[in-house]
Amino acid sequence: MPSPTREDTAAGSRRADDGGVESRDRETRGDGRDLVCALEMELTNRSLSNKMDCVSCDDLLNRNCANSAEVSVPLSPMGKRATHMEGDDLCRLIDRKFLIEDKKRLCALALGTALVGILLMIIHAEICPYVYEPGSKVSLVINCSISLSTGCLLILIIAFHYKDIRLFIIDHKEVDWRIAITSHRVLVVTLELLVCVIHPVGSYWEVDLYANSSSAAPLCISSHHDKALLDMELLLSMLMFLRLYLVHRAILLHSKVLLSASYRSIGSLNNINFTFRFVLKVLMNKHPARTLLVFILLFWLTASWTLTLCERRTEALATSRMDTALWLIAITFLTVGYGDVAPKTSCGKGVCLFTGVMGVACTAMLVAIVTEKLALNKGEKHVHFFMMDSQISKRIRHAAANVLRECWLLHRANLAKGRRDEHRRHQRCLLEAIRVFRHLRLKQRKLRDYVSEMVDLPKMQMIMCDLSANWNNSYRELEQRILFMEQKLDELTRCFQQTSELLSEVLRHRNPEIR
Repeated sequence: MPSPTREDTAAGSRRADDGGVESRDRETRGDGRDLVCALEMELTNRSLSNKMDCVSCDDLLNRNCANSAEVSVPLSPMGKRATHMEGDDLCRLIDRKFLIEDKKRLCALALGTALVGILLMIIHAEICPYVYEPGSKVSLVINCSISLSTGCLLILIIAFHYKDIRLFIIDHKEVDWRIAITSHRVLVVTLELLVCVIHPVGSYWEVDLYANSSSAAPLCISSHHDKALLDMELLLSMLMFLRLYLVHRAILLHSKVLLSASYRSIGSLNNINFTFRFVLKVLMNKHPARTLLVFILLFWLTASWTLTLCERRTEALATSRMDTALWLIAITFLTVGYGDVAPKTSCGKGVCLFTGVMGVACTAMLVAIVTEKLALNKGEKHVHFFMMDSQISKRIRHAAANVLRECWLLHRANLAKGRRDEHRRHQRCLLEAIRVFRHLRLKQRKLRDYVSEMVDLPKMQMIMCDLSANWNNSYRELEQRILFMEQKLDELTRCFQQTSELLSEVLRHRNPEIR
């Protein structure tokens, strides 16, 4: 074997050094990977602890609504463990869900408390003349219950707006709560508190009960007190019905439109605000008759009782009874107005005026609903107009046959040279047949024009799509034919070239002198 040279020895030593360096690099990279894995595990443990702290801070464990195992190990879309920011987003989503549930619960409780207060006010106005005694405990209990329900209602309203502010803070990624306190929000909260704080606070004084037991129940206000006190008590009782504004909030928060994720996602793409107006439109489109009927009945009952309350301090016994007031409200709402019963007080006249305005609006909506229910849909319209067109076509054929018959009869009468009366009769019949024929042709033309106007936009779009598809197919076929013709022309050109070459070779063989 040849002995290794100095160059071979140096190359081997360099390879050994390189191998040692590469092994050290591998060990260093292995240590680096271990360090990175250790750091990732540490960050993961910290993120898990932060998530668990977030869940415990928001009382999720106390609510028994979230499982710590489900929240503590979320996965990102790439299959890695979630970061601390993703854990915060998850906590915000969970907090937002619970805040919406709290708002729904508080709104339902506020509406129930408002209805209880209105019911106690009605009981107070109805039974106080019959259970009246100086220092009666019944009146004191009713007044205290109304005041207590009013206080609870104010607390619920404040709690509702507190939850609303917290929801605003979560939606805007933990901004300062003072940003949510805008002038509009302060005005709305102030107006709601002013509306909900209204309730009758009058005491019971000595009254002279009416001797006639068949008379209507008077208000529980003494006759020797100032008239302004009586008007104030009446006004406060009527203004308690303003608490019914909570109905629209309860309908909005408990509607399936707001709770449906598909509604919210599609609405956000189309910039739709889910307000009570939108929910009311949805209800009127889905259940128009039911919604309008419930509103009309509740309005009649409320307006009738308010009218009886207004008319009790007068000597008019008719309008102070519930049945007569309900009759007056019904005929005023329907804009009939027989005139047999009329309000006597300014308050009663105002109630009747408001009832008439609401009646006009509801009657217009009722007419629109009935018209929509009685209208034919597209399929029914097409069937109906097709049958009408076929019937008119049949009548046109009969009218044309009548014209031909009358022409033949008139011609025969002219050839017979008979009486002129018969000739004039056939002329009149011919003119009448021509008039009927023209009238039917005009009617058919109008019907077809109306049917052509009924073609809806989706149908026209489908027709245009079909036409464009046919045009595209024709264009492709034309392109294919043109390409085929080009190929044939190329083949013919090559054939002509080959033929010319063969002819030139043949001529050269026969006449060698030709070049």
